[in-house]
Amino acid sequence: MRKTIISLFLGMLAISAHAQDKYAQYTEGLPFKMAAVKAPVIPDYKVALTDFGAVGDGLTLCSDAFAKAIDQLYKAGGGHLIVPRGVWYTGPIVLKSNIDLHLEKGAVIQFAADESLYPIIKTSFEGLDTRRCQSPLSANGATNISITGHGVIDGNGQYWRPVKRQKVTEDHWKRLLAQPGSLEVRPGYWVPSEGYARGEKGANMNVPTAQTDAEWNAIKRFVRPVMVSLVGCKNVLLQGVIFQNSPAWNIHPLMCQNIILDDLLVRNPAYAQNGDALDLESCTNALILNSRFDAGDDGICLKSGKDADGRRRGIPCSNVVVDGCTVFAGHGGFVVGSEMSGGIKNIMVRQCQFLGTDVGLRFKSTRGRGGIVENIYIDGISMTDIKTDALTFNMYYGGKSVAEVLADGDNPDNQTKVPVTEETPIFRNIDIRNVICNNAFRAMEFNGLPEMPMDRISLRNITITAKNDAVFHNCKNIKKENVNITLSK
Repeated sequence: MRKTIISLFLGMLAISAHAQDKYAQYTEGLPFKMAAVKAPVIPDYKVALTDFGAVGDGLTLCSDAFAKAIDQLYKAGGGHLIVPRGVWYTGPIVLKSNIDLHLEKGAVIQFAADESLYPIIKTSFEGLDTRRCQSPLSANGATNISITGHGVIDGNGQYWRPVKRQKVTEDHWKRLLAQPGSLEVRPGYWVPSEGYARGEKGANMNVPTAQTDAEWNAIKRFVRPVMVSLVGCKNVLLQGVIFQNSPAWNIHPLMCQNIILDDLLVRNPAYAQNGDALDLESCTNALILNSRFDAGDDGICLKSGKDADGRRRGIPCSNVVVDGCTVFAGHGGFVVGSEMSGGIKNIMVRQCQFLGTDVGLRFKSTRGRGGIVENIYIDGISMTDIKTDALTFNMYYGGKSVAEVLADGDNPDNQTKVPVTEETPIFRNIDIRNVICNNAFRAMEFNGLPEMPMDRISLRNITITAKNDAVFHNCKNIKKENVNITLSK
């Protein structure tokens, strides 16, 4: 009997150790040094959202209930906020340290379509220091946080986003034009409000010219937020949940350490403007595992700030493993840039599939960024029905998707050199192997800068079927081994 009890006890210890170390396998045998990333440990104390007066009818505003529940958990040292089945309509939710937001089956958190609930705050967007509306779900400087379960987090993005006519059906377009307060500011381009149109006028990309608080508040919908903003957080887990319909980017971890994204579905409509699924920016030690991405813009994207703001921050995106992920619609399956001014290094992408994305593997930058992208390892990628390039390196990115560039016939001057400065982006030491792509428009595009050619890129065991061959400009030390391109009709 004693031996049996001891065996059971040792077995329980082994199970516990396995649970704690389940992610260790992903950092073993990497071509760069990376410490194991463990899930945060949350205290075993639970409260239910309904204990704080919340009603899950999709109509009652639950902002106060979320705030009170999180505050009680925080004061108690942390724990789990249980969100039961229902539709929980709410304004912004701010997570704090040692708290797990847990969505049970059938639970939907839907963020309110009411701009008055989202104050203007100082933040970073598209790599620049700027101001935006507060994100629907955020944490700043928190340690040991998680969002887990089987429910849905919905950003009500259609309230915020502009729409291009060519991306939607005729019926959809008619419904948009019929919405009160919205307008077609130019042929084929719809915006949700007069304030949006005012903010966009004269803006530099997504940075408006507003100066005073009154001016910022008058253009709130133009400065639409990312849905999930995690800034300077440590020990983060997102697991099992569906994140969808974001106002701008969907999930945006910024300057976080030790972060795990596991078994997620991250989705936006294909017409969602700036609807990136995941933008991991200036983060260190990250695992992106067994997740599905279906977006109106880039799927899995690594960034590190833009131009002078990014170089001033100086925090690279480093030590990242992407394993077992699927990307459906999106401008790119796995993407680096274009905001990479702080550098991107020590990245492993393996055993992923991209099904119908515009581009498969997409590296993009432009003069003015600066930054170094290096030590990128890609192994075991399967792709089908890629609308443009299976693989692209484009150092002349100007805000367009590759499909838009091809449609518009853009042809940048890639012969004229300019002086090399801190604003010159550098791409080097990139290893891509064991890639199969069936049915792309073009096999590969390498379009580097004449003053700083892409350097030491290895292509091994690559099989691509495409309508057009690979093109190479301004790159050196390209090693090709068993690269097979079959041209289709």
